[in-house]
Order: sequence, then C-alpha cells, then structure tokens
Amino acid sequence: MTLSASRSQKTHDLADEQLIDAEVDSVPAPRVLVPQSALGRFILGASLVLIAFNLRPVFSSASALLPEIIRSYGLSTLGASLLTTLPVVCLGAFSPLAPRLAQRIGSERTLLGVLALLAFGTALRGLNSIPLLFLGTAFAGASIAVGNVLLPGLVKRDFADRAALMTGCYTMALCAGAATAAGFTLPIEHALGDKVAGALAAWAIPAFIVCLIWLPQTIWKRRRVKHPGFRVVGLWRDRLAWNVTLFMGLQSALAYSVFGWLVPILRDRGLDGVTAGAIVFTSVMVQAASCLVIPHIAVRGRDQRLINVSLIALAVVALLGLLFAPLSTVWVWSVLQGIGQGGLIAVAMTVIVLRSPDAHVAAHLSGMAQCVGYLLAAIGPLIVGLLHSWTGGFEASAVLFVLLGLGAAFNGWGAGRAELVQTRTIELEPTADVEK
Repeated sequence: MTLSASRSQKTHDLADEQLIDAEVDSVPAPRVLVPQSALGRFILGASLVLIAFNLRPVFSSASALLPEIIRSYGLSTLGASLLTTLPVVCLGAFSPLAPRLAQRIGSERTLLGVLALLAFGTALRGLNSIPLLFLGTAFAGASIAVGNVLLPGLVKRDFADRAALMTGCYTMALCAGAATAAGFTLPIEHALGDKVAGALAAWAIPAFIVCLIWLPQTIWKRRRVKHPGFRVVGLWRDRLAWNVTLFMGLQSALAYSVFGWLVPILRDRGLDGVTAGAIVFTSVMVQAASCLVIPHIAVRGRDQRLINVSLIALAVVALLGLLFAPLSTVWVWSVLQGIGQGGLIAVAMTVIVLRSPDAHVAAHLSGMAQCVGYLLAAIGPLIVGLLHSWTGGFEASAVLFVLLGLGAAFNGWGAGRAELVQTRTIELEPTADVEK
C-alpha cells in the first residue's frame, strides 16, 4: 500500500471512530439495526440530520435578539449574561445522563424525549415571563446535552458503512441550525410585529415537527436492555486526559462567546441587526466547512500540536478583528473566525479519539471532556456579559479572549502530543439481557 493510500485509509478510519457510542460499555454490545428498505434507511438518516439541525438554534436565536430581550423583559446585563450562559452550563451538567438513559430505555426513546423536551422548553420562552424564559432555556439546554451525546452513537451504529458521509451531514446540520437561527430570528421578529417572545418560541416548531418524524423509529425498533460491562480506571488522574478536557473547554468558551455575544458586539459597533445576523450566519457556515476539512489535515501530521495552536491563534486574532478592525473588513474577519473556530471544534473532537487506546476509553474521555469542558465553557459568555455590564462596552472582552486563547493553546499543545492516556479498562461480570 502506498503512503498516500495509507493516509487516505487513516482519515477514513478516523471519520468512523470520531462517532463515540454512548452505549459502548454495555453488555451485550449494541446491535447494528439497519432498516431493510433503502427508503427506510434514507428516512432514518434524514431524521438524524434534522435532529442535529435543532440542537443549536436555542443558542443563536437568543443572541440575535439579545438587545430586544433586554428591553422587552427588562433584564439587566447580568440577567442577559446568565441567559446566554445557562444552556452551556446545562450541556456540561446533563450530558452524563445520556448513557444511563440510553441503557435504561433505549437510545431511540431517549431521543424522542429529548425532542419533546426541546420543543416544550423552546415554546416556554414565548410566554412573556422571565421565570419561564429561564426555565424554558434550561429545559432546552438539558435536552441538547443528552442529544449531543446520543446522536453520534446512533450514526455510528446504524450507518457504520457510511460513517464519513453521515459525519459530514451531521456536522453541517449542527452549524446550519446555529447559522439559520442567527440569520433569521430577527426577520421573524419583524414579521411577527416585533414580538420578541414569539420569535424565540418559533424555533419550537421545527423541533416539534422532527419529534413527529422521529416517533415511528421508537415504535418499529425493539429494544434490548443493556447492562454496564466495562469500567475505565485512572482517567481522571491522567495529565493528558486533563489537557484534552481543558483544550475542549477553553476552545468551547470561545465558541459559545461567539454564539452568545457576536451579534450584540457587531450591533454595538453600529451594524443593524439583520446585517449582524448575516455576518454570524456566514461565520458559522464557514465553521461547518472547516469542521469537514481540518480533521483530514490534522491526522496527516506526526502530532496535532502545531495545528491546535495555529487554529487558536487564528480564532482569537479574528475575534479581535471583529472587535476593533474597521467595519468594512468585518466580513473578512468573520470568515477567518469561522475557519479557526470550526477547525478548533473538529480537532478537539479528533484528539479525543487519537489520544484513546480503545473505544471504551474514547467514550469515557469524551464524557469527561464534555462534562467538565462545557461547564468550563460557560465562563466565556458569562464573563463577556459581566465585562459589558461593568464597562458599558465590549472592548474589555478582548482581554478575556486572549486569556482563553493562551489557556487553550497551552492545553492544545499538550493534547496534541502523539501519546495515549494511561488508563485501565476493567470488564465487569455480565448479566442476562432482556428483549423488549
């Protein structure tokens, strides 16, 4: 086999392995359930992509309307900061529940509950009540946390022969959902007669529709109750595992600062809301393209240290450009920021796989990185809001972005080393499984 062919096979294998299965530690192993008909398989794949599309509008829709939310609900800047931070906190707090729910009631039924709760929580934001605004955001954030963990495992299980294609579609759908909400929430608010609550609640409609589309999947498929069969020991004491986790968390803090505050930052600089939303739409869609390309570049090197640090530098410099550069150049900076941030998201997920010796360790390292990482990521949008409250502008956020970048660069350099985390996987005594 030639070197070029070997590298091609390596990137193909990586695309397959990046889909971490939430039920990988179950005994018996999750079965591969492939629909008999091509139509059935197409419907299943399309459903998973549509679900992914609905896992990001909660973040960017609130960002697009943040000045209007502050005026309409009478929120302080601190309240607005908490609103943008709350769903990110939920991502870290509730993601550990996903494997347990999947093992107890099955991934399909858990995902149906995720969609129902997401639609309900998003709709609650339309009731013109501050407590319900926060409660609905928390419900939506909790459901997204579980969906984030379950979806990749379902893709890996049911589309093992098309994992690379489905990974691309899944990633594109995540970014498209965020970009669409950033670009269209303000026009929806204008179309509804400047009703902020209605524009926020409008994103419950696609979630509810996809819930109905997904419902047959929970009826047609039989569920096998699975019992924990493996335990990973030593992960939380491993330095490399913490490098991977902190790299994930600090780059996510930058990402959710963009989701939560980039539209208000651009509007504060003098752009109208529709133009600011269009710029963020462009940046997030560039993230999608970067997510697809960067992993293939990352695995070609001996390690990922240089590419990790380079992407962090690009993302931070582009954010500084969006803060301070002439407005005539913001489109250029938005594209560069999309390249850097999208690449960071991709390599953060890639190093989880590359630093893990087997699938069991990868699943647990992914859980550690998501749980701790997303809780850490919540500091980004929160501090941006606090700095705006204290200073009356967003210029001081530049210091935060630089500090987050330095921390991410330090841990990205460590996470990029061509080493494996030092853990042990212990097989537990299996118990009988039950068909339901």
